[in-house]
Amino acid sequence: MKFGVATFVTDEGIRPAPLARALEARGFDSVFLAEHSHIPASRESPYPGGGDLPEKYYRTLDPFLTLAEMGAVTENLLLGTGIVLLPQRDVIHTAKEVASLDLMSNGRVQFGVGAGWNREEMRDHGVDPKKRGALMTEQLGALKELWTKDEAEFHGDHVNFDATFAWPKPVQDPHPPIYLGGESEAALNRLATHGDAWLPRAHTSVEEINRVRSWLADQGRTDVPFTVFGLGTDLDPIKAYADAGVDRVTFMLETLPEDDTLTALDELAEVAAKAV
Repeated sequence: MKFGVATFVTDEGIRPAPLARALEARGFDSVFLAEHSHIPASRESPYPGGGDLPEKYYRTLDPFLTLAEMGAVTENLLLGTGIVLLPQRDVIHTAKEVASLDLMSNGRVQFGVGAGWNREEMRDHGVDPKKRGALMTEQLGALKELWTKDEAEFHGDHVNFDATFAWPKPVQDPHPPIYLGGESEAALNRLATHGDAWLPRAHTSVEEINRVRSWLADQGRTDVPFTVFGLGTDLDPIKAYADAGVDRVTFMLETLPEDDTLTALDELAEVAAKAV
């Protein structure tokens, strides 16, 4: 099993370049970065983690600019989004950003996407929260067209464009792997039809991991790797996920100043070493 890190890179924590170097030096294979464009000051959507929304959600750097810097100072570190809030994004700009990063990093992008939970944030982007799932499904289809066709076009209820030229194309063939975040029935259906990997959160049980793997096989999808997102340092669940055939776990790295981050990474590397 491989080990990565999930984190929020903000203006108050370690900068992207030293974080990337530290991750690669300690043997982590990947980093998955959170995205929030902004957080509306008046908020009704409850924080899924319970309690007050942590300040790091307000202060995230743009994930693609951050990953570009991280890719420039590393050789092998996989550059992931965990997760991009796809319904809030323009699909054509997103296609170009992902493809550009994949080209510049020599094919290291891992494109994690999700529908999001903050309804106020979505509405500020002109997105009806009730339609975000249907929009996202069409966006995923449109992205694949833009990445793989010399003349791409897409005609749906939510995404619509005529034949267009869009370069660069990604380095990875046919495109960077799409990691579907979320554990709902709708998210799993999108995984079966559009996803290349599953990105369940750390509260997902081993029983659910096994159930989804069996369900995917029934859909003819026996090729879907699983990366569990945002684990703590308890060895028991890590070993249980390994026994269940999970391909990777990512530790949740708190947003801290550089020296504190390096200490935390040393501790996470020790946990990873004990788990194998």
